[in-house]
Amino acid sequence: MTRPARQSTALRWLFLALGLFFTGLGFVGAFLPVLPTVPFLILAAACFARSSQRLENWLLAHPRFGPLLRDWRERGAIPMRAKWMSLGGTMLGFGLFLWGGRPGWLLIALVGGLMGFGLVYVFTRPTA
Repeated sequence: MTRPARQSTALRWLFLALGLFFTGLGFVGAFLPVLPTVPFLILAAACFARSSQRLENWLLAHPRFGPLLRDWRERGAIPMRAKWMSLGGTMLGFGLFLWGGRPGWLLIALVGGLMGFGLVYVFTRPTA
């Protein structure tokens, strides 16, 4: 992805800061099962594309996450294992929400619908 020719310095710094923030969240998510990793790294790569070619290249060349990021960037593809993990994580999260929150039916429907929408999106992407 090419950067705009005349992008302000302040905007570049903002994208750099956001990219570093999302990278940090992504790497924390690699160790915490409830926090996603790759979506944050996709956001980080997009921010670095607008601020730091070196950091963008570093993410895209990363041995563990680079192939996932490149598949997403080139084809919008998600590996089948990641799709099933998102389903499992969503089910676990929804179960904990029901058990710990004791929500009313309206909130259950809203949260369930939002989670269902996310799963439909994930499972309708091409498989890497």
